[in-house]
Amino acid sequence: MKKWFYGGIPWMLPGLLLSQQGYGQFTLGAQLRTRTELRDGQGAPKTRGASPAFFTSQRTRLMAGLNSYRLKLGLTVQDIRVWGQDASTINRTTTPDNNGFMLHEAWAEILLTDTLSKDRRLSLKIGRQELVYDDSRLLGNLDWLQQGRRHDAALLKYETAAWTAHAGLAFNQNKENASGTVYNPLPTGNYPGNTNGGPAYKSLEFLYVSRRFQQGSLSFLFLADQFSAFQIDTTVSPAQKKWQAGVYSRMTTGLYYTGQHDRLLWTAAGYYQGGTNANGQTVSGALLSGYLQQGWGRQLSTGLGADFTTPDFDPLYGTPHKFWGYMDYFYVASPFAGKGLQDYYLRAKWKAGSRFTAGADVHAFFSAAAIDGYNKRLGTEADITATYTLTGMIAFEAGYSHFWSTPSLAKIKQVANASGNNNWAYVTVNIHPEWRIK
Repeated sequence: MKKWFYGGIPWMLPGLLLSQQGYGQFTLGAQLRTRTELRDGQGAPKTRGASPAFFTSQRTRLMAGLNSYRLKLGLTVQDIRVWGQDASTINRTTTPDNNGFMLHEAWAEILLTDTLSKDRRLSLKIGRQELVYDDSRLLGNLDWLQQGRRHDAALLKYETAAWTAHAGLAFNQNKENASGTVYNPLPTGNYPGNTNGGPAYKSLEFLYVSRRFQQGSLSFLFLADQFSAFQIDTTVSPAQKKWQAGVYSRMTTGLYYTGQHDRLLWTAAGYYQGGTNANGQTVSGALLSGYLQQGWGRQLSTGLGADFTTPDFDPLYGTPHKFWGYMDYFYVASPFAGKGLQDYYLRAKWKAGSRFTAGADVHAFFSAAAIDGYNKRLGTEADITATYTLTGMIAFEAGYSHFWSTPSLAKIKQVANASGNNNWAYVTVNIHPEWRIK
């Protein structure tokens, strides 16, 4: 079971709950994660002469979970904000779009098969939940962002020792309508619906099947998402989208493979995407990825990899921060003109004992499509990170990234008078206690 709820709850509460249930394991947990950042060209090349940004953001989470006979329950509430965002006394001036308090997860998982059947399980998970599959490239919880990502969905799960099969379904509406199912995909709030910062889907369906082997696994994903259709209303200035009945439908399908032999690890993935995107445009795109990693003893590992995405491909609801540079120039909220991406990278990780880990990545980025009047080279990024685990509940992390950008990148990111040297640094304190009560 995932780890849930932490401090801030009177100790009488678990006892009262368990006395009514009579059995089961109750879990309480919390997380307080602060991140102090210096942004000097993060997300896009900075304009020459621009001053760096400096701030501290904070995630505060309270989680609770119950694991009992044929039932699991999970609850996560969170508050996301920047230090100083609110008035220090009576909070009546906060901009509604900056309201960071939300229900991150609230789900129940019902075991449909007999609990005595240990070799196979059929269960139904319903409610607000994270969807995390394979390496989180297309479906991930986006945990790097303070707010993360979640879905309101129903998930049917069949699992054995060797096989996993999940079928998911989501259908979004803005409110309890009296008639019709027209959906406004731009609800109030400052968090984008998908990886690219676009509108939220109206509905989503997916099938995930995975087969585990002795030294690896192979998985298949088919995902379809639908977006609200619209017309452009030219009777107002500026012209605006007018949402209407009907949807634009898109589908993504492909395979992910990972294997290991001794200290050699490899992954490979290929996906195709077709149909119509949220802007009503016909798409036909692909993503290809490969990575090879070699371990050198217990402390050091090195790897090299390559990713290729065509201009039409959208990485759905994944975690791009994990793959395409920590400065988030590609496939995050800031667009880069739909040119696709080539990413060739080297990676090293060093683990000194049980508490300290350091890593270094170097990326060479190129556009997948031609850029009129410019070459395809977009730039080079270097990322350095270090993590120190003080206890099982307390960890410190720091990182520094530098991006050497080119005029080609400034062109497609639409930044005038762009600097060729950009920086980003952060320090994170992550505190996450947990208690289990039987």
